[in-house]
Amino acid sequence: MKSYTVQEINEVLKGILVGNTSQNITSPEQLEVANDTEISFIGNKKYEKFWEKSKACVAIVNEDISIPPGENRAFIKVKNADLAMSQVLELFARPMPQFYVEIHPTALVDKSALIGVGSKIGAGSYIGPKVKIGENTTVYPNATILDECTIGRNTIIWSGAVIRERSQIGNDCIIHPNATIGADGFGFRPCAQKGLVKIPHIGNVIIGDGVEIGANSCVDRGKFSSTIIGDGCKIDNLVQIGHNSKLGKFCIMAGNSGLAGSVTLGNGVIIGGSASIKDHVTIGDGAVIGAGSGVTGDIPAGKTMLGYPAVEARDALRQWAILKRMVTDSKK
Repeated sequence: MKSYTVQEINEVLKGILVGNTSQNITSPEQLEVANDTEISFIGNKKYEKFWEKSKACVAIVNEDISIPPGENRAFIKVKNADLAMSQVLELFARPMPQFYVEIHPTALVDKSALIGVGSKIGAGSYIGPKVKIGENTTVYPNATILDECTIGRNTIIWSGAVIRERSQIGNDCIIHPNATIGADGFGFRPCAQKGLVKIPHIGNVIIGDGVEIGANSCVDRGKFSSTIIGDGCKIDNLVQIGHNSKLGKFCIMAGNSGLAGSVTLGNGVIIGGSASIKDHVTIGDGAVIGAGSGVTGDIPAGKTMLGYPAVEARDALRQWAILKRMVTDSKK
């Protein structure tokens, strides 16, 4: 089991050590449930009140901490406790699942596929014709990569993921279990003879570098050209991205949110959990869409939107306050 002194951890974080502890630190843990050999963090001043009852021997804290650590306990002051905690988690992270052969004998790899040096293909996986996989990429057991897909280097495809034909995935990406990349878009039109006619989607999906797609999320292929996920985007679990949508760089989409077809997100857009975005909407750079909101029209860059239908955050809060007063007055 890994363990570190507080001084060894601070050498990594390069923070300011306040107080000291003789305990060896064996793992990170939440503040409320940590024991006396564990390290935690206080990412906001409102959580300072939990420190006194916590048993953690060390906490990573922001520079504005206003309480002392106490006897045989220590704080490591840093500019951003959340980011520093991610470094600590890396110290204690356990190894990824191991491969004992690069291509498992039960994997089906088409003879025309090109597999880069150091890449690994797990048991029961399928790699279709003319697939290209870069160096040091890992395909875990029972993943499917269909015809003419291109996967970059140092990418991880977890078990159960399906990468449909002609999809392109960049370098340093992570596709989590049971995600589907390149499924048909949702397109049907009424027809007197057949009821509903399915609209073919003949495009593909292009995913940039450093993208993470959460478990059970779906990125649909374009109807004509490509659905595009820009570099550095982070997509949570159970997210739907509709056909021909285009995400700029470093966008975030939280769980259960969804984009209808042909939505455009600028760079650095944040979509909160369970938010839904109407088709053909454009959301500008740096805009934030609050959890559960419904966006029905274009959003300028930098705006924060709340509610259903979504309006500017300050207007939404004002509306909610008025409604609350109306309900209170009606009970008098």
